[in-house]
Amino acid sequence: MNRRQILTHAVGLIVGSLAARTFAQSAASQPNQAADKSVIGQLTVEFDASGHLIPQNFTGLSYELAQLKDPNFFAPGNKQLIALFRQLSPAGVLRLGGNSSETCWLKINDFTQPPIPPKVDLPPDQHWMPTQLFQIMPQAIDNLSDFLNATGWQVIFGLNLGHSSPDRLALEAQFIAAKLGESILYFQLGNEPDFYSATNNRTRPPNWGFSDYIREWLACAQAILHKVPDARFGGPDVGSTSNWIPQFIPPAAQKLGTCLVAVSGHYYAEGPPDDPSVTSQRLLHTSHRVATTTSAIADLAHKNGLVYRMTEGNSCYRGGKPGMSDAFAAALWAGDYMLTLAANGCAGVNLHGGSASLLRAALGNHMPGEKVATPATHTSGGYYTPIAGELDQGFNARPIFYGMYLANQFAGCRFKPSALTAPGIDANAYACQKDGHSRVAIFNKDPVKTLTLSILAPPAAGKAKLWRMTAPSIHATTGVKLAGAEFKPDAAWSPATEEATPVKDGQLILDIPPDTAALVFFVA
Repeated sequence: MNRRQILTHAVGLIVGSLAARTFAQSAASQPNQAADKSVIGQLTVEFDASGHLIPQNFTGLSYELAQLKDPNFFAPGNKQLIALFRQLSPAGVLRLGGNSSETCWLKINDFTQPPIPPKVDLPPDQHWMPTQLFQIMPQAIDNLSDFLNATGWQVIFGLNLGHSSPDRLALEAQFIAAKLGESILYFQLGNEPDFYSATNNRTRPPNWGFSDYIREWLACAQAILHKVPDARFGGPDVGSTSNWIPQFIPPAAQKLGTCLVAVSGHYYAEGPPDDPSVTSQRLLHTSHRVATTTSAIADLAHKNGLVYRMTEGNSCYRGGKPGMSDAFAAALWAGDYMLTLAANGCAGVNLHGGSASLLRAALGNHMPGEKVATPATHTSGGYYTPIAGELDQGFNARPIFYGMYLANQFAGCRFKPSALTAPGIDANAYACQKDGHSRVAIFNKDPVKTLTLSILAPPAAGKAKLWRMTAPSIHATTGVKLAGAEFKPDAAWSPATEEATPVKDGQLILDIPPDTAALVFFVA
């Protein structure tokens, strides 16, 4: 597939109403519009509407499970990584999974033997799964427990469904649950099982399908529950086959009852990275399908007493594209994308990243972005990773981190339906409220036009403070700022520039320049 987009075709689902928000999507540029560099828009918000609650743990990061191969990565001694996690969210979710989870194994004691390694009978350029086993030592789980305690985060722990057995997974889950306790949000069994039978995967035979998957999944889940009676689960964590979700819920819920807590899937907006048609402009173009399909899946989950979480994704699959995934374009995309999901009932988003060496190994020793990278491109971590770095180099926040942080300002708030009217420009807006205080986020993704926006303010608001998210250009990999400040691993972030803007006649009027975003805090 040229673009691996999860849940873009919700087979068998009823697409719900999009009352939560409306998009103002740009029309195709016309020559006679070139001179018009400004668009006047209006945003109305239903501040009195009840609105759904955006969970406090909405924001998350996803890493390869093989990252635990080094027990010192997620460890109390990794102070910079802990600091950046805490800055991103005080109550986030770390998801450990990815392709590498299908070949990871936990060496519980000296008698634990490795599973049978994967059989690879394809040419190297056609195989996109790990070719090796990754051994995880008990110390990595101990250190992970301390890391989670230090950050205040929980973990979605992925277990190896690809090359393991119910008995082995039950013993691993028992060991992990004893160490991590309530830090486990839930267990995930397998990663993108809908791809298992694909030619470039071959974790299972060509004729293997959903009926085989759910039989194997349930056998493993029930074996785990025998050892860990209070274990919680989520699934199916599919890569692109959306109709697996409505098929998954009935049998899984029937067998597991309240131990099933979530449904999950993945979404990568663009790819592959070495495709010249994959550009920042295409990434930033608003996709209505993301909103409609998220609404449908989230509604289905809610009706079954579950939540929907997007557990892995990013701007571009297979490690990301240099100059796009590691640039300001990804920050604008991430903030807008995450709030689209929040607006449509998604309970959380985990954007993928981690060490370049492990991401490469998880992709069958490929990193196609390297083919199109310029010689000076920073390669510490995957191109799309929100936090770049290695233990011997230190860690820093990439541009996408800024967009995630902006979106996380909606965590713990009640979403408020809004309508943005701004013809001729690709801009989106979102509103929420917490403890009577209202917030609005605006994303202007037009490359040349300024959005002059009038916002109908909440009745008690007398003024507003404004944070802007800016960079030298959408291609900039440095110089990104939120409220005039940068994120540093060795210092707490705080806004350096908060614009004070008065509310006049019940309206707030502000300019949002091209390719920038803003966060408005209304003040009484």
